[in-house]
Amino acid sequence: MKIEKLAGIDIGSNAVRLLVTNVITEDSGANPSFKKSALVRVPIRLGADTFIKGIISEKNKNRMIKAMKAFKLLMDVHGIEKYKACATSAMREAKNGDEIVNEIFKKTSIKIDIIDGKKEAKIIFSTDLNHIIEIHKTYLYVDVGGGSTEITIFSKGKITTSKSFKIGTVRLLDDKKKFKAIWLNIETWIKENTKGLKNINVIGSGGNINKIFKLSGKPMGTALSLTYMKNYLDFLSQMTYEDRILKLDLNPDRADVIIPASKIYVAAMEWSGATKIYVPKIGLADGIVKNVYYNTY
Repeated sequence: MKIEKLAGIDIGSNAVRLLVTNVITEDSGANPSFKKSALVRVPIRLGADTFIKGIISEKNKNRMIKAMKAFKLLMDVHGIEKYKACATSAMREAKNGDEIVNEIFKKTSIKIDIIDGKKEAKIIFSTDLNHIIEIHKTYLYVDVGGGSTEITIFSKGKITTSKSFKIGTVRLLDDKKKFKAIWLNIETWIKENTKGLKNINVIGSGGNINKIFKLSGKPMGTALSLTYMKNYLDFLSQMTYEDRILKLDLNPDRADVIIPASKIYVAAMEWSGATKIYVPKIGLADGIVKNVYYNTY
């Protein structure tokens, strides 16, 4: 048996994550097993800078540098052999994104790749979905981040199409009216690309849908219904921000974005005609680790 220690760093618009994973390979030649060893999440919320001011503030730049220094130390302690760091919409849209990436590399030796929406979707979708996907069925894979939403259609065992939209939970905390055109674009795209497809299910990924699923109390592998999602959205909307923190035990940086995230998932389900959403506990960091292992990054 061989055990490799790998890591993935996901620099998102709402939070920055370090995932440490043990990859176990058996002598029998069976597929490797990816076991999460540790997950560290820091709510820096870079999108609050980029999507409003166009640049990442000095304060958040310094927080990023400190976070990367901490991640480097943690990876050294865990004995990480290989890792990759990816930054998504907030960093790629910030005017000073490249400058910050270069400064972080000089001060921490961590190389950050700024990836586009299609690359992000491809990495996320490379995670293990075998326990959910049935080859004869059609799925709408919806990953909702802080700055963008990646949507992929998976039919008959293959990806048929995918698209990244500039709409996410942190963006929607700003002026919601200015996203009216993007909402219409998503609706049109989903309806056009799912036309004629039957029995579509949604697969949801992202921190917010993971939290909603956890709060549902359902066992892993079961689905949440559209009715449940709509009722839960109404339930969340009737609560104050403070109540969502105190009564639902949500982190402050989760308590505000969970509502716009829920709206995106519900809309995707309605526009595609899906009545169920499956929630595997996966994300960009998981995909990064898998791509590092297979050297397909």
